Amino acid sequence: MSTTQATTTPIQTTQIAIIGSGFGGLAMAIRLIQANVHDFIILEKANDVGGTWRENQYPGAACDVQSHMYSLSFAPKLNWSKRYAEAPEIFNYIQDLVHKFNLNQYIQFNQEVIATQYDEQNLNWHLTLKNGQKIDAQFVIFASGPLHVPQIPHIKGIEKFKGEVFHSSHWNHQYNLNDKKVASIGTGGSAIQYIPEIAPKVGQLYVFQRTAAWVIPRDERAYNVLDKNLFSRFDWFRKLHRARLYWSNESRVVPIVKPQIMKYGQKLAEAFIKYQVKDKMTAQKLIPDFVMGCKRILISNKYFPTFNRENVELITDGIVELTENSIISKDGQERPIDCLIYGTGFITDPRIYLKSFDCFGENGLELKQAWKDGAESYLGISTKGFPNLFQLLGPNTVLGHNSVIFMIESQVNYILQLIQMVNKTQVQAIAVKPEIQEQFNQAVQNKLKGTVWQSGCVSWYQQDGGKNFSLWPTYTWKYWLKTRKANPADYRLLGSHQGSNKKSKVA
Repeated sequence: MSTTQATTTPIQTTQIAIIGSGFGGLAMAIRLIQANVHDFIILEKANDVGGTWRENQYPGAACDVQSHMYSLSFAPKLNWSKRYAEAPEIFNYIQDLVHKFNLNQYIQFNQEVIATQYDEQNLNWHLTLKNGQKIDAQFVIFASGPLHVPQIPHIKGIEKFKGEVFHSSHWNHQYNLNDKKVASIGTGGSAIQYIPEIAPKVGQLYVFQRTAAWVIPRDERAYNVLDKNLFSRFDWFRKLHRARLYWSNESRVVPIVKPQIMKYGQKLAEAFIKYQVKDKMTAQKLIPDFVMGCKRILISNKYFPTFNRENVELITDGIVELTENSIISKDGQERPIDCLIYGTGFITDPRIYLKSFDCFGENGLELKQAWKDGAESYLGISTKGFPNLFQLLGPNTVLGHNSVIFMIESQVNYILQLIQMVNKTQVQAIAVKPEIQEQFNQAVQNKLKGTVWQSGCVSWYQQDGGKNFSLWPTYTWKYWLKTRKANPADYRLLGSHQGSNKKSKVA
């Protein structure tokens, strides 16, 4: 890295700028280091690494993917405490990655990127940070992930409410919930985890449910000392365990692509609800009216029994408004509350969550405009008209059945190949061909037809109009095959190496 002096503002230059220091950004950095590439920076808008696991530290926060699958294969953790890790342990693992690979020397904290612009003459990117700093980079990698902008519904009267208000991703740990009257809005992945944790503490908990969620049992078993010793001493044993988890998860694709099979599992899930919830009317309200899997399937052993508590009330009537110290539902009931918690998830449509971020590619095309009809990229990595710009967990590469870490690793290795391709062919930029991107996305949308995700419900997987822009529609091993080896014929190679001021090449 180096710094050159512009007319007024110093401009930092780097070969690769990674935006975000969650799992994706750190995985990309580690693979670059392993490839002997060191001319890169990681730009992080917060004051610490971790992304989702830095933000989401609410009570009960945990992963719904098995611990050994929710870790990097090339930087494994050998001593996970239990089958499904909780947020603090995952966050500590991320911190350990930073320490082990000495990543702090590459990370610039409190550096929020607000704009990127492609320079068609110099074939590089100009980045503008919120503090006014400028950075020039040959390659830009979006690693900010799709789940980082909270979804905050507008409730009439919210400005009048005098109690405490926070979103689950910005949990106020200083606020004492003991004996308080609390309203929780939403019954998604975060809510079903924190609701059982706070219920024993609060005086009264009102759970406002717009749509019931399918929730299945969770494997809470801990790894014993023998397990951990075997993982530590015999890497083949750890790999075998990980492989078993992987293929077990992959088998879940079958009922996803054949919803008629999913209905058998749905019957078991319905019986699970009725078994755990004593009050029949409450149990009925907790049974979803859509095919299991159409929305995200959640896992918990604690959520449903929470509704057996006398201080917990499930409310399915919508919210009309808030007063200074109460919440009013559509049935006319007014319930006094001290605290309002949003368990309402995140904005997942990039056209919305990127509203304060401008990204201009070739011919001045802005990314949100390019995605006006829905986010589309090639392999969820490269977008036509945006050379040398890559994304991790981009459109249609999030999962509903297996670990996104597997997808991230596939993408990181593919991006590394693209960077190698640029250097080895002595060009300066690489851009996916429009027809290649269009063929890929047409194939993805065709594959989604007939799956449980398109069975009629409205979910965060979809944009307005019903198009699924989020999920990979089939087995992850098929995605691995597609990304295992980059095909030069899929790309336009731009510029020549002559005159380039690149400082290092990928080995």
